[in-house]
Amino acid sequence: MKTVTLGSTGITSPQNAFGALPIQRDDFDTAIKILQRAYEGGMTFFDTARAYSDSEEKMGLALCHVRDKIHIATKTMAKNPDDVKAQLETSLKNLKTDHVDIYQFHCVDQCYKPGDGTGMYEVLEDFKRQGMIRHIGVTAHKIGIAEECVESGLYETLQFPFSYLSSKREVDLVNLCREKNVGFIAMKGLAGGLITNSKAAYTFMTQYDNVLPIWGIQHMKELEEWLSFMNNSPVYDKEMEAFVTNDKKSFGTDFCRGCGYCMPCPQEITINNCARMIQLIRRSPSATWLSEFWQNEFKKIPNCTGCGACRKKCPYGLDIPTLLKKNYEDYQNILNGKTKV
Repeated sequence: MKTVTLGSTGITSPQNAFGALPIQRDDFDTAIKILQRAYEGGMTFFDTARAYSDSEEKMGLALCHVRDKIHIATKTMAKNPDDVKAQLETSLKNLKTDHVDIYQFHCVDQCYKPGDGTGMYEVLEDFKRQGMIRHIGVTAHKIGIAEECVESGLYETLQFPFSYLSSKREVDLVNLCREKNVGFIAMKGLAGGLITNSKAAYTFMTQYDNVLPIWGIQHMKELEEWLSFMNNSPVYDKEMEAFVTNDKKSFGTDFCRGCGYCMPCPQEITINNCARMIQLIRRSPSATWLSEFWQNEFKKIPNCTGCGACRKKCPYGLDIPTLLKKNYEDYQNILNGKTKV
């Protein structure tokens, strides 16, 4: 398996890393077993966040005994320096460590800079001087903000959604990070569940020597699939390239990634699944998506007032009310037997 060095940080990892958001849905025993198996299987980079409920705590319990052999990245969504400090102290306690390797501003709406009046960047610089954090990073969903952060020269890593469904501009962002020596951490490598071929998802990443994908893992079966690539790494050959090209063509660019930043909806519509439901059904046909629960959720869509709140919050600039309407019509056709899945 290839290894990746994250820009100027000097952090080197197999190109196969652990995203710990989903383990917040596991009980402690299950999460600890998964995390320890990930380390035993060769993963050395683990990404979590203060916003992921008890994910940090589970990671601390599972991996504190190998702390000097792994790299840990966590994040803060705090909006002022005092809250950043409080969140970092909590993270260090939960992770059972005296430092994190990368501390990231989480899902930013602006590029924090020294002297901008917020004091946000300065507080991370202070933590770095104290040794509480080793490197300063940032995560974003809005590509304009991500580009500004990379161009600023202030951030050592960028975490951004990246998969074989990404646009040319997103690929250009990866190349910009290489040019600026900024480590690129790829989240949503499965495009929020729309990509179901792990081999295609993984091999696509191997084309980029500066990209470290973090796979969101909740179940041991999922983990074993990623670990199988450690010693038997597939290659991005012509056959795989053809598969990716065809799959990407079927999606286009105007599709919901399921990030959920559009919510909550004033009409209580579960936007992050309803706006991509037909793709979910077609990618992985399941009675679950046609259950009474989801039928009732879809009945809320006609209540959409077109207020535009979701459209303003969507990091991908999608016309969400139109996506909801189209999915509603397609869903009814499936239920009524007019469309086969």
